[in-house]
Amino acid sequence: MRTILIASSKGGCGKTTVATNLAAFYALADKRTVLIDCDPQESSLNWCERRAGLERGAVLGLSARLGPKALSKLPKGAERVVVDSPAGTGASEIAAISDQLDGILVPVVPSVIDLDATERFLTALAGHADFKRRKVPVAIVANRLKPWTNLSRNNLDRMRALGPPVIAELRDSGGYALMAGIGRSIFDYHSEQVLSHQEDWTPLLKWIKKLD
Repeated sequence: MRTILIASSKGGCGKTTVATNLAAFYALADKRTVLIDCDPQESSLNWCERRAGLERGAVLGLSARLGPKALSKLPKGAERVVVDSPAGTGASEIAAISDQLDGILVPVVPSVIDLDATERFLTALAGHADFKRRKVPVAIVANRLKPWTNLSRNNLDRMRALGPPVIAELRDSGGYALMAGIGRSIFDYHSEQVLSHQEDWTPLLKWIKKLD
């Protein structure tokens, strides 16, 4: 079983977008996939419910509080587990479950406010004694990028200086929100435009695969 936490201290960075699309990728690859929604808004859980009627690629959604017992209700045989954390998650909360994690993805959008918050979050996480002892791999997912703008390019440079590797550069697209509304993901479609966005995920998926 592989367990990936999607976490950030900042709301609105796209944690649920990353969590749902990652879960869909594994489910469509015929992996028994569980998505644990620790956010009170339960957006990931609602997505799982909308997805339940699809012919293939269903994801089991569970609701839990982020903590040592968050993974206690996993069904036997689960192969991939994605945990969607709530906004404002702190280093201590993550350190408390780090022995159950294989990796942590930190989505960041290209804004100074988000980068400041992420820098504080990553510093606190790296400095936590329990987390340092367990050495869970952490990576940054640059989200909602507009590569043609100076803002995205400049802030991407700052993301790369935060410490953890930037393993994906996901371009801004309204398609993510549209697909989420019907329980779908970017991996459910195969048009030329969608395939180009799927390619943005390739480095992320390779990074997770190396965690084996």
